[in-house]
Amino acid sequence: MKEFRLDELEAERAANDGAYLQFLCERNMSVGLYALDAGAQDPQQPHGQDEVYFVASGRAAITVGTETTQVARGSVVYVPAGVPHKFHHISEDLRVLVVFSPPES
Repeated sequence: MKEFRLDELEAERAANDGAYLQFLCERNMSVGLYALDAGAQDPQQPHGQDEVYFVASGRAAITVGTETTQVARGSVVYVPAGVPHKFHHISEDLRVLVVFSPPES
């Protein structure tokens, strides 16, 4: 078993001065914490893996392909591999758990 605490992951991510912290990588999936502060621009490019976002905190919009929706704490969004997607109009600091399958390299 592996166990993680969101506050500890956030502290580690911040200490490493990055928006993304991968904290688990297994044979069939990887998991990370993605952080974008209010007003920030999301620099993501399409990924080669399917991914699921779980919004732990914050508010924003996300566009996946041609569809846009609002997200907030508790939102879950699936993004198929290769599809362009970005968070935008980030009105509250966004903290998102990201699950990639297969694992992100």
